[in-house]
Amino acid sequence: MSQDHGTGTLSVDEMSNERDEIELAVEGVNKTFGPVHAVRDCDLTVRRGEMVALLGPSGCGKTTLLNIIAGFESPDSGTLRLGGVALRDIPPNHRNIGIVFQSYALFPHMTTAGNIGYGLRIRRAPSRVIRERVAEVVDLLKLDGLEDRYPSELSGGQQQRVAVARALAVRPVMLLLDEALSALDKNLREQTQVELSILLRQLDITTIIVTHDQREAFTIADRIAVMNDGQILQIGTPQEIYSDPKSSFILEFVGSANALKGVMDTTGSGTVVRADCGLTVPVHTAHRLEHGQRVNIYVRAEDITLSSQPTPVHGSTPGIVSLARFMGATQRHAIDLGSEQVVLDSRSSEVSAQFEVGDSVFIDITPERCYVLPASQAS
Repeated sequence: MSQDHGTGTLSVDEMSNERDEIELAVEGVNKTFGPVHAVRDCDLTVRRGEMVALLGPSGCGKTTLLNIIAGFESPDSGTLRLGGVALRDIPPNHRNIGIVFQSYALFPHMTTAGNIGYGLRIRRAPSRVIRERVAEVVDLLKLDGLEDRYPSELSGGQQQRVAVARALAVRPVMLLLDEALSALDKNLREQTQVELSILLRQLDITTIIVTHDQREAFTIADRIAVMNDGQILQIGTPQEIYSDPKSSFILEFVGSANALKGVMDTTGSGTVVRADCGLTVPVHTAHRLEHGQRVNIYVRAEDITLSSQPTPVHGSTPGIVSLARFMGATQRHAIDLGSEQVVLDSRSSEVSAQFEVGDSVFIDITPERCYVLPASQAS
């Protein structure tokens, strides 16, 4: 797919071909709706050809930020530049940004070909160009044979591909996806995530996706911006977000983490957390934590194992298995430790997977896989 943008106000010809060039720069953006501060001091840079996910729970501000980038909302303060061009005075239809909505927003009275060519028609592209572009993206999105069907005659997956094809037909500088896969069932959604990730990388098109689904963000995005309460809390690669979370919110939202309450003990030969539930976990932490300070120790579900014998972190009063569920490739257990409940996921072939409800078990944890934060630290 060539990068001749033709009818758009912004064109790739205005930009360097360097892969690491900043395509989008968002600086100090704020947006309020009455008493609600929807977006707070957001800074974000996206390189040309990069795919970035805005990941967070419902109401965290990610769709509002996307709408500001698209031009559907105006920021109260802050600046946005696309390809070095300030966006404040450029209306949405002249930003040359392709958008795919959660509802797909297909016109029910138009065929597949009609929907795909709509953006080109309103840009007054010549009929020959429209035919060529429609044929191009029909082939690209594997929609051959569906050109004359109406949306009601298409499956959910086919409708989603038509919506993506319509966005790509205008050859946008950047593509925005707003929960674009959430309406698909689980298996089709995961298949489409892989296909879309491969396609967008082949096209080398700058993309921002809004999602609450961490698996989707991990599958598609090069970098992830985790949002909550209108703020971008951390930006990094999927590996960085998962392995080096910067707050308790990210620890609990990304992945499946257990939060155990405890107290720091710096006496003796090393630093340990003595958890209220009876575990004693050696820790290495960059945070300045004092002896006797209340803390939360976080450990992910896949970093816990079970044993029928005492372990270095769990030497007395065994826990009781309160849940054992086969999950396919993994087995999920919930362990009652009195004041706390711990959830873990084991491969179905592992020893930990063999315990049943009612069994007495001991917890084992790799200390290096734990995260310790002050109990008072805000998320």
